[in-house]
Amino acid sequence: MDLKNLTVEEKLRLICGKDAWQTCDFNGKLPFVKVTDASMGVRTAKEDGSGDKPSVSYPSSQMLANTWNLETVRTYAECVADDCLEYGADILLGPGVNIKRNPLCGRNFEYYSEDPYLAGVIAREYISAMQQEGAGACLKHFCCNNLEYNRRLQSSEVDERTLREIYYKPFEIACEAKPVSLMCSYNKINGVQGSEYRKGFAVLREEYGFDGAVISDWDAVYDRAKAAKAGLDLEMPFSQSNYEKLLEDYQAGKITEAEIDECAQRVLDMVSRCKQLQEGKKRKRTQAERVKVAQETAEESIVLLKNDGVLPLKKGQKVAACGIYGAPYSANSDYSRYLAGGGSSKVVRLTNVFDIPEVLRKQGFSVLFNGGFDDNGINNWVRMSPRAATENAAVSDVNLVFAGTGGEIEHEGNDRKQMKLSDVQERAILDAAAVNPNTVVVLFAGAPIDVSAWIDEVAAVVWAGFPGERGDEAVANILTGKVNPSGKLTETFPLRYEDTPASQGYIDGTVTRYEEGLDVGYRYYDTYGVDVLFPFGYGLSYSEFDYKNLTLKGTGDKLEVNFEIENGSEIDGKEVSQVYVRAVSSYVYRPYKELKGFAKTFVKSGKTEKVTVRLDKHAFEYWSVGHDRWEVEDGIYEIIVAASVADEKLKIKIKIKDGKITVL
Repeated sequence: MDLKNLTVEEKLRLICGKDAWQTCDFNGKLPFVKVTDASMGVRTAKEDGSGDKPSVSYPSSQMLANTWNLETVRTYAECVADDCLEYGADILLGPGVNIKRNPLCGRNFEYYSEDPYLAGVIAREYISAMQQEGAGACLKHFCCNNLEYNRRLQSSEVDERTLREIYYKPFEIACEAKPVSLMCSYNKINGVQGSEYRKGFAVLREEYGFDGAVISDWDAVYDRAKAAKAGLDLEMPFSQSNYEKLLEDYQAGKITEAEIDECAQRVLDMVSRCKQLQEGKKRKRTQAERVKVAQETAEESIVLLKNDGVLPLKKGQKVAACGIYGAPYSANSDYSRYLAGGGSSKVVRLTNVFDIPEVLRKQGFSVLFNGGFDDNGINNWVRMSPRAATENAAVSDVNLVFAGTGGEIEHEGNDRKQMKLSDVQERAILDAAAVNPNTVVVLFAGAPIDVSAWIDEVAAVVWAGFPGERGDEAVANILTGKVNPSGKLTETFPLRYEDTPASQGYIDGTVTRYEEGLDVGYRYYDTYGVDVLFPFGYGLSYSEFDYKNLTLKGTGDKLEVNFEIENGSEIDGKEVSQVYVRAVSSYVYRPYKELKGFAKTFVKSGKTEKVTVRLDKHAFEYWSVGHDRWEVEDGIYEIIVAASVADEKLKIKIKIKDGKITVL
């Protein structure tokens, strides 16, 4: 498609959108695309405006990342593409790759990781798979939208090297998959509105090869002409006042027709490409099969944080359970209040019952359930009796407490006030543990929880996150050992919020200074030796794994890392291994070590599997502010194979000279 049949006024209108969800078609003159919210499924409004249509609700993005399994990521994305085809959506507004700089950010459940490499690789595979199945992606939010606090007016003030290595990096990697579109952020970046960020848009197009359309976040455009001149192609949703001002600015010569044409052509190209993606595509999986994938993804994403031997549950045990996060009985209840985050990512689930005790009963366990506590009025439709719940715990072999946050605490447009659970939930956990030392806490949340008040009193902690459709079955399968937990954390759980570097940085009503620079997440804790609750990359298993026989093979500027993982237990399992790189001595500051590769490997009981992780020059480079380019410094580097950032298993050194790798 080209612009020759459009008037100037039509081109101006084209780059302003038709309404909240579609591009302009001028009464059939042009094809158009429809976009849809939610990166955890498809959020589509009912025709009568009475709410959203039910759709497959998948585990949240944070949980998908916890799988560390790119095959699972691709399968998940293919299912979301099927949902888009089913609901007539051309572009899904996701994935989100914003860095988890601050654990209180209200949208952290929508994002992948505190690590830019991991976030970028997952997004790249997600975009590639989804677009291959016919649905376009909208990579978001570019960039530095790392809090929801005053997001429309805040300026994120970040130095150039940190932008390049931390906040641009996931976009750089994800752009390898050629997303059809990319969304700007609400906030300012170093004083420039996200919708007018010419410098950043130039990096995307000229350096990262992005050739799609840049779309505004909804109502993020303040001056349409300035945004268009900067390279923002499509404003969403349509704003009559912004359109009229754009027309005035064009007539006044403040924006040229050539500048308008650049934006309009990219919008047309985006529409054309979306239609090409859909040619000959049919839904790959039935809705029932997609629900099954949602459950399987949850099973692989759940992280076992603590286990003193109480898990898995054993047949014949009498089990008590409390906490409505695990057993809402009302088919008409709003699940997003406690089983998912809130905001534009919210999906109305298909499954209308979430009941872990009932699933356990079907697996042969005797379960006494009582709501146990009323969380400060939230979810008070369940009859609560803390005394009954405590008495159940006292007469049972194992006691389960289902606790968490939910969409009233974690949601778009608002940040969490604290990392702790409510006082009511903490008291319920402590009361239960006091009468039953075999207490297991199952947490439903989208970001780290401060568990310091009760972690030493309980026998096990299971991180269920926001698990999506049939998450109750997924959690039950982990608890009973039907599924061996294999998820690992993609963000650090600090001991307390005050330990995070972001908590110490300058912030006022309009400015947030990223004073920690490169030291985000584990880069800070690892470099400065700060104790944490659960480190990045951490997760327990019912299996026991041993790492051995590390060897390297270097060819030019590429490196092949080979090692073996042995499963010394009687249980088949999957292990996530991580490869970090450390610059032993450098003329510029480098964090102690940085993630540069990973693998997830299935290892049968008593067997050993070989693992290969390949690194290239990008694993060793840093952004040189002095030369304004990526550089690989000559010197000695250590290759570290680890089970988590804090659990280093194998090490070996290499030397780089003039870009060539020598194994020492």
